[in-house]
Amino acid sequence: MKNKLLIIGITALSLAACKKKEEKKQDGPKTVATVKVETRNVMGYTEFPASIEGRVNNEVRAKIQGYITQVLVDEGQYVSKGQPLFRLETNVLSESASAARAGIGAARSSVSAAEANVKAAQAAVNAAQVEVNKLRPLVEKNIISNVQLQTEEANLSRAQAQMSQAIAARQQATAGVSQAQANYQGVQANVNYSVIRAPISGVVGKINLRTGSLVGPGDPTPITTVSDTGELYAYFSMNEKEYLDFLKNSYGATVPEKLRNMPMVELVMANGDVYPEKGRIQAVTGQIDPSTGTIQFRVSLPNPQKLLSNGNTGKIRVPKMYDSTLVIPESATYEQQGLVYAFKVEKDTAKNTVIQVIDRVNNMVLVKDGLKKGETVVAQGVGTLKDKTAVKAEPKNFDEIVGAIKPIFEE
Repeated sequence: MKNKLLIIGITALSLAACKKKEEKKQDGPKTVATVKVETRNVMGYTEFPASIEGRVNNEVRAKIQGYITQVLVDEGQYVSKGQPLFRLETNVLSESASAARAGIGAARSSVSAAEANVKAAQAAVNAAQVEVNKLRPLVEKNIISNVQLQTEEANLSRAQAQMSQAIAARQQATAGVSQAQANYQGVQANVNYSVIRAPISGVVGKINLRTGSLVGPGDPTPITTVSDTGELYAYFSMNEKEYLDFLKNSYGATVPEKLRNMPMVELVMANGDVYPEKGRIQAVTGQIDPSTGTIQFRVSLPNPQKLLSNGNTGKIRVPKMYDSTLVIPESATYEQQGLVYAFKVEKDTAKNTVIQVIDRVNNMVLVKDGLKKGETVVAQGVGTLKDKTAVKAEPKNFDEIVGAIKPIFEE
C-alpha cells in the first residue's frame, strides 16, 4: 500500500513538472512574420454593375397587316440597311394595285375624250367668231339687217359656253388622273411594305414571329430587333452619395468638363475577364431617379471584333489613383464590431491598433490613419494574437506577403 502511494505521488509530481515546463514554453515570445508600413502610388477601381446595349437598337415592325410568308434572315445574322428580312402575303394587295393601275388608264382615257371635246368646242367658237366678224361690217353699212348678226353672236356665246364646259371637264378628268395615280401609289406603297427591310445595318436579334404569323403596325411585340453593335453603350448607376463624391473629386468646373477629364474605364465581362477595349464615360442623365435614388451614366465602348452584343452585362471599373498612400497587406488586418485592426510591433510586443481604411486594392489595405510610414506590423496570423502579446519579429518581403494572399472565394 505504501509503495502504491509512493508511485502515485511521484507520478503527480512528474505531471506537475511537465505542466510547468509547458507553461514556461507558452509564455515565451511568439515568432510572427512582419513588414514595414510603406507608402505607394496605387491604382484602385470602383466597380458598378452595367448593362450593355447597341449604339442603335431598332425594333422591326410591319407597316401593314398581313401574314408572314417568308423569313429571309436568321438570328445573330449581320444585315445591311434596306436588306429584306421578311415577306408578307400580297395577293389582295396585288389585286388592288392592278385595279388602281386600271383606274389610271380609265382616267387618262377620260382626259383624252375631254381634250377632244375642248378642241371641238374651240373649233365651234372659231367658226362662230368668223361669222360674227363677217356680218358686223355689213350691218354697219346697212347692207343686212341686225337680226342676222344677233343670231350669229348668240351662236358664238353658246359655243364659248360649251368650250368653258369642255375645259372644266378636261380639268376634272386631269384631276381624276392625279387621284388615280395617288391611289395607285398608295396601293403600290403597301405592296412595297409587304417586304419588311432592315431599318439599319446591324445584327438581327431574337425573331419573335415567324412564317404564318399575322403581323401589323399595332403589334405590342416587334417581329425582331436590329442592333448596331459596332459601338456599344454600357449603362451604370451611382447612388446620390457616390455621385456627389464624383462631382467633388473630379477635375473641372462643369459636369461635361468633369466627364472629359475622366480617365478611360474598363469593362469586366460576366465571366470575369477584362474586355480588351477601354471605354469613355460620355454622358450622365443629370437628375436623380426618385424611384431608385440613382443617377445613370453612359459609357461608349468600341466593339471591332463583335465580341459583345446587345443585352450583355458586366461591371464598369472606374480607375482611381491614390498617390503616396500608406499601405499594409490585407492579411495584416482583421475586423471586429465594425472596426478594422492591425497589430503594431513595438519593443517585441504586438499592440492592437485601430486603423482607418481608405480602400482595399490588390490584396493591400490603404490606410488613412492609425499607422505611420516605417512602423512594423504583423503581416500574417493576426487572428491568433491578443493585445500586448510578446512576439519575435521575423521580417518578410512586402510583395511576397501580398502575392501569397488568396481570396477565400471568387465571384
